[in-house]
Amino acid sequence: MTRGGDAGAGGDPGRAERGMAVRREVLGDAHVDRAVAATTEFTAPFQDLITRYAWGEIWSRPGLTRAERSMITLTALAALRQEEELAMHVRAALRNGLSPAQVCEVLLQVAIYAGVPAANRAFAVAQGVLTEEGGPAGRGAPASGAADGQGTP
Repeated sequence: MTRGGDAGAGGDPGRAERGMAVRREVLGDAHVDRAVAATTEFTAPFQDLITRYAWGEIWSRPGLTRAERSMITLTALAALRQEEELAMHVRAALRNGLSPAQVCEVLLQVAIYAGVPAANRAFAVAQGVLTEEGGPAGRGAPASGAADGQGTP
C-alpha cells in the first residue's frame, strides 16, 4: 500500500497499483478498505510489502490461475494453523471460483500431509465461512461430517 501516491519503499508504482487491484479482486473491497483504514505509520511498510510483493508479484504471475493459487494458500494456512488468515482466504477461494466441494478436497489433502488436527481446525474454520456465505450447509458443501469444531475428527 502506498500513501499520497508515492511508489512505496520499492519505488515501483506499477507493482503497487497492480497489487492493490489484485488484492481487491481476490479479497474484496470491504476487507481491503478495513486494512487500509487500520494502517498506521508503524504498519504502513508491511502493508506496502504485501501489496507490492504478495499481490503485485506473486498473485499476479501468469503461471497459475487464481483458483490454483487459492488452493495452495488454503493448504499452507491450514497446515500452519493460521485460522484468521484461513477464513479470509476461504472467502477469497470462493471469490476465485472454488466450490465448497473443492475447498473440502483441499482440506482432506491437508489431513493426510499436514495432520488430522490441523485439518480438523481448518474444516471448522471453513465451515464457519461457508455458513456465513451461504447458509447452514455452506452453499452446497458436502456433508462430510469431517469436523465438528470440537477438536475431534
